[in-house]
Order: sequence, then C-alpha cells, then structure tokens
Amino acid sequence: MTLSPEERDRLADIVRLQPTKNKELQERWGLDSGSEVHGYLEDHLSDYYYRNDDSYICATPEAAELTGVEPGMEGGEDGPQVIRVPELEAWVFEVVAGPDERSESVVSVLEKVRESFDADPEVDAVREALQSLRRKGVVEVVYRTVPTFKLAVARDDVDVEVV
Repeated sequence: MTLSPEERDRLADIVRLQPTKNKELQERWGLDSGSEVHGYLEDHLSDYYYRNDDSYICATPEAAELTGVEPGMEGGEDGPQVIRVPELEAWVFEVVAGPDERSESVVSVLEKVRESFDADPEVDAVREALQSLRRKGVVEVVYRTVPTFKLAVARDDVDVEVV
C-alpha cells in the first residue's frame, strides 16, 4: 500500500504520539470529531494502527519503520527529548534509578511509585511501564538474579508529557 504525503505525515503523528486518543489526533489534524478521526484511520491507515487494551491508538512496528519515527517520542539525533506516556509511565520514569545508580527490581520501583505518588498500581502495570520505557530507549534492563531497571539517559535530558 502506497501512502500519500498526508497519510505518511499523519501516520508519523500516530507513531510519535502513541499511545494516543481520537481527541488528540482530531486537534492535531484539524478534524471536526473523533468519529472523523476513526473514519480516516479505517479508510487510510487501517494496516498501520491498532487499539491497545485501553483503547488507545498505537502504531504497528511497520508504521514506525515506514515513517522512520521512533514510537512515542520526539527528539534529536542524540536521543529522545520528549516522550509522551501515560501517567504511570511518567511516575516510573521519575522514580526509577538513574543511569549512574544501581539498577532496581520492578518491586522496588513499585514501592517508590507508591511512596512518591500516593498511588497503588499493580506490579504488572509497573513492569509493563518499565518495558514500554525500555522500548522508547530511556530505560535499560540489567540482568542480575532478576531483571532490574535503570535510566538509560539522564533524567534532565528528557521532557515527559502525560497523555
């Protein structure tokens, strides 16, 4: 399937903004309604997007490859400058060990989130948040007895936007 320049630009928006909602794309694309966004996605980009378990719009790996845009982030050649993530991922980014610190377990990160944000997420949700941040290139895994995590970049080098 060959994409027009507009379709390619809009697909890049999905890759960059994911996970995203109809409303965000509606505003970015200047459309009149979420229904119009849905129709556009189905008519023009159905092979390149899907809805995750929370009904957010996500791009397929092929979409990222086709557009050359890194999923969920914008930035320069030296790494991401802006990542757009759900609230839990922003919290995890805020508390996970820094790049020069000893990596930590999922449970350790969970406890720090609970303490810092007066929240009580499930351990699996924190694990998924860490893995999502890993895929964005801002968290790395260090394998010890169990997988542990720490930032792959300096916290100050990344602006986190909650979607």
